[in-house]
Amino acid sequence: MGVIATRLGQIGILDQGSGDAPPILFLHGVGSDKSAWAPQLAHFGATRRAVALDYPGYGESDFRAGATRDDYAASVLAAMDALSVEQAHLCGLSLGGVIAIAVHAAAPGRCASLIIADSFAVHPDGQAIHDRSVAASETMSMRALAEARAGTLVGKAASEALRQEVIDTMAAIDPAAYRIGAAAVWLADQQARVAAIDVPALILVGDDDAITPPALSERLHDLIAGSRLELVEGAGHLSNLEQPDDFNRRIDCFLTAIERREKDYRLFNHVI
Repeated sequence: MGVIATRLGQIGILDQGSGDAPPILFLHGVGSDKSAWAPQLAHFGATRRAVALDYPGYGESDFRAGATRDDYAASVLAAMDALSVEQAHLCGLSLGGVIAIAVHAAAPGRCASLIIADSFAVHPDGQAIHDRSVAASETMSMRALAEARAGTLVGKAASEALRQEVIDTMAAIDPAAYRIGAAAVWLADQQARVAAIDVPALILVGDDDAITPPALSERLHDLIAGSRLELVEGAGHLSNLEQPDDFNRRIDCFLTAIERREKDYRLFNHVI
């Protein structure tokens, strides 16, 4: 665990690896924190810099009352500045995908690509999910809320150890921060922003995702010109944790393809 000082306050980070390839930056979901990306940091940190961040109020980041999804995006950009990362591949799951879209809207040149997992442009049941989440966080402990939600967060094939890990992580979230995060994700309508995405985009979704079902990822795919849509088999909403090897492999293939294309383009321009 670690923290960095930014122009917008302290931000919790996990920072692993190095190399000449563009870094990859991981953005967590509403019921999680940066630790949820441990399998990805271990894998991608072997070949490039891999960083996971906490949003304001989550993990080791400073709380920011009334923060919006655009404030979360601003904190991501502030962290990139503090880490001297000019451009990165952004990988976000659920709320993280919503924030990745917001970062691109604010600073498209900072995004080498977008990897949007188990997320959406707008959720048809977003208001209802938000209202239930807020009400539960006000009347239950975060641990009780996590225990109630664990069954829908992960797919049928998830192990009991993973379920417990998900519960423990969610139980540690500040309820006030969770309510801010719930508004940031479930009330989002970023269809216009999504349609304007002009960087390579990979869309991943667990085939057993009951919270943001594949149809929402199909809609993202329809809106983002040239995007790739892939199902992560045997995964629910937390596809990066439920099927980490498959999740990582699909990102590896995506990054290899776009970085090879960029290298060939630079070589072509040099020759002519």
